Amino acid sequence: MTKTIALAGTFDTKGEEFLYVKHLIESLGFKTLTIHTGVFRPQFQPDISNEAIFQAAGEDIQSIVAAEDRAKATLVLSKGMEILLPQLYKAGKFAGVLSFGGSGGTSIVTPGMRALPIGVPKVMVSTVASGNVAHYVGTSDIMMYPSIVDVAGLNQISTRIFSNAVFAIAGMLRFENNQKIEQKPLIAATMFGLTTPCINYAKAYVEKQGYEMLVFHATGIGGKTMESLIEDGFIAGVLDITTTEWADELVGGVLAAGPNRLEAAAKHHIPQVVSVGAVDMVNFGPYESVPEKFTGRKFYKHNPTVTLMRTNVEENKRIGEVIAKKLNLAQGNTSLILPLKGLSGLDVEGQPFYGPKEDQMLFQTLKENVDRTKVQVIELEKAINDRAFAEAAAEKLIQLIEKRKGEK
Repeated sequence: MTKTIALAGTFDTKGEEFLYVKHLIESLGFKTLTIHTGVFRPQFQPDISNEAIFQAAGEDIQSIVAAEDRAKATLVLSKGMEILLPQLYKAGKFAGVLSFGGSGGTSIVTPGMRALPIGVPKVMVSTVASGNVAHYVGTSDIMMYPSIVDVAGLNQISTRIFSNAVFAIAGMLRFENNQKIEQKPLIAATMFGLTTPCINYAKAYVEKQGYEMLVFHATGIGGKTMESLIEDGFIAGVLDITTTEWADELVGGVLAAGPNRLEAAAKHHIPQVVSVGAVDMVNFGPYESVPEKFTGRKFYKHNPTVTLMRTNVEENKRIGEVIAKKLNLAQGNTSLILPLKGLSGLDVEGQPFYGPKEDQMLFQTLKENVDRTKVQVIELEKAINDRAFAEAAAEKLIQLIEKRKGEK
């Protein structure tokens, strides 16, 4: 069966370029589904008009065009693509999506790409691809490809870039991995360098029980990605050992995961075991980049590009309050497991961040604020990287998963 590539872009300003790409795609034996994301009349007839995109967003194209409000038009088009593109994919209209654009075109199409399932080929050739593309890619698997030159104009450079992008998505669609991997229930786990031993022990334990573990580094984007996969229904259980991203979110570090961290499992009734791994630290870049307001605090230079700051008593109280609030969103199937002897490799006796007072405030705040009718609280006289702690957390999660299976 011939596969179709969705080709989305501003056909009003870059019609010649998109026709070139369309013909190249079709010369390789693929079909195209052309989607016009521009504001004005396209230079060739698309399969999906910009009017359809505006309608998907619940807006009237004529009123926006008449107002000559390009900023609003771009916003509406991006919203419409976020709604329409996954609908078209679900209807079987295309197998992969390719686009070209500057900052405007990129911001219109990538929301729709982000809304597609992980694994669907998504290639965005963009003038902004060599910079910080986090707000375009989010937690998706969009392939951002630098255009090198402006995407408007066919020349020796742009045609080579366009061709390579077409060959890339064609290869993704033409070649399939026939090596079968056993489909096991997935457990999502969070890890930091200073909680690695814990996750390694837990991983070995759950794999012996027939589960597969996906490990996410708690670096901001890692936590966001995990939450996204939980939302999308991939995950059977969550071993959220390392909630350090909340320390950065509340104190001002560089690895925050946003205000919705720790919500997805509760909202979707996914069994979860949560701990407080590495909340003894806030993350910054090189030491000279640490904000001046933190002068006099306790720091640890993890490496030349990473500086850690010990959280204090007041910050641990705030962290405890917000983690408790998030856990209380659950309707059961949730356990909070506390490592009373240390939160990370640095927070044990004899190490730089050892802080019994700080940790005690965290534990006390959590125990006072967690709703025990929804969340089981387990206290262990172990450090987080002790094998006994890791295996106890993993065992509890498997118990919760099996319990939920019995309830279905």
